[in-house]
Order: sequence, then structure tokens, then C-alpha cells
Amino acid sequence: MKLLRSSLFMLVALPWTMLFGTALLVAGMVPLLARFRAVWYYRRGLMWLFRHVLGITHEVRGRENLPAEPAIVLAKHQSAWETVALQDLVPERTYCVFVLKKELMRLPFFGWGLAALQMISIDRTAGREALNQVVEQGADRLARGFWIIVFPEGTRVAPGQTRRYKQGGAYLAAQTGAKVVPVAHNAGECWPRNAFVKQPGHVVVSIGPAIDTAGLSQDEINVRAEAWIEGEMRRLSPHRYPDAA
Repeated sequence: MKLLRSSLFMLVALPWTMLFGTALLVAGMVPLLARFRAVWYYRRGLMWLFRHVLGITHEVRGRENLPAEPAIVLAKHQSAWETVALQDLVPERTYCVFVLKKELMRLPFFGWGLAALQMISIDRTAGREALNQVVEQGADRLARGFWIIVFPEGTRVAPGQTRRYKQGGAYLAAQTGAKVVPVAHNAGECWPRNAFVKQPGHVVVSIGPAIDTAGLSQDEINVRAEAWIEGEMRRLSPHRYPDAA
């Protein structure tokens, strides 16, 4: 049954993505906010498939921790699920962009959509210059009212594992003074990394208290965000962490 569900999901999700990717490509002259409103329908369709085809439900805890102004979300990254679902965390009538590697922009259909939505793309081989790219583009998006979502570990990480938290999101916060919102979730329990077959289940997304970055260095910001996220992961998935007790 899980194989059947996953196959059906792919049969619908792929043409759905091709449709919207193509539409965004040809709608390049349409105002940016209109493009984001169109993508809302794309995400609604995927969320419907997550729930009704794959059997993945979810809940969000801690919405009261979201600040009123645009902020930088530092989130755990375990699957493709959160790249869709986390966009619904931001307050109504606001939108968010992701910090991502520029190679993703070259993907047919999906990458076209990312480019049309002016995501923050960086060259990860550029060293220090990559941080400057994040700040230049990130400051622009924040000033225009966009929230920014960053996966500080840089890639999908299996449940129970942790990678070094990279500096990009914290550096952007230190340079702009934007607040940082730490987010933990257990989506990897249902959607394993690189797995075709998804597992029905319930995902919990937990939003931590916003970090006021005024006067903090990028290292201090990263340490605080990582401490909250990794501590919360041990509460969400204690069976994955031998030290959770």
C-alpha cells in the first residue's frame, strides 16, 4: 500500500510541478507578488497530496513565537516535505524565500519556478563571497517584506543525526539585525531522505522563541539556534537520540 501511495503521489506531483514551473517561466513579466499568489495554489495541491495520498498529516506548535516583522527562519532539514510546508508558517499575506545553491535554479520546471520567485541563490564554492551573496540578496528580500528560510546544516539530515551548522543564516542575521526563529520538526520519520516510498504518519513542526540578534555575533546566534533546535529534536524524536534521557 505504501508503494502504491508513493507511486500515485509521483504520478500527480510531477505533472503538477511541470505545469506551475512552465507557467512561472512564461509569466516572468507578472509582478512578483502575483507569482507568489499563484504558487500558493501549487503548494495547496501538494499539501493535499501529502495528506490524502501519502497519509502524512501535521501540526504546528509555537506560532505565538513568530515576530510581527519579517525574520530569518533557521530550520531542521530532513526531507522535501518541509520545503513545501514551512512556507505556511509565515503570517498571512506575507511570503518567504529560501537560501539555496544556485545549481537548483538550473533544474527543469522546478528550478524555473525557484528563479521566477527570486530565491536567494549562492555559489557554495565561492567561500567568503558566498556569505556576501547571502547578505546582499537577503537584506533586499527582508526590506521588501519577505521572510527568509535557511537550512543551516546545508543538506537533508537523517533523523537522529546532526551536521555542522553553517554560518550563512546567522551571518545574515548579524549583518541585518533581523530576528532568528529556530524551527524543529520530525518530517524525516515519514519522508526518509532520498526514499521513494513515504511512510504515513504525523509530523510535528515546533517553532522556538525568536532570537533577538542585536549585539550578537554570528557564532553566538548559531549556537543559540542550534541549541534550541537540537534540544527540541530530542523531545520530538527521543527514540532517535540515545542521549535524550
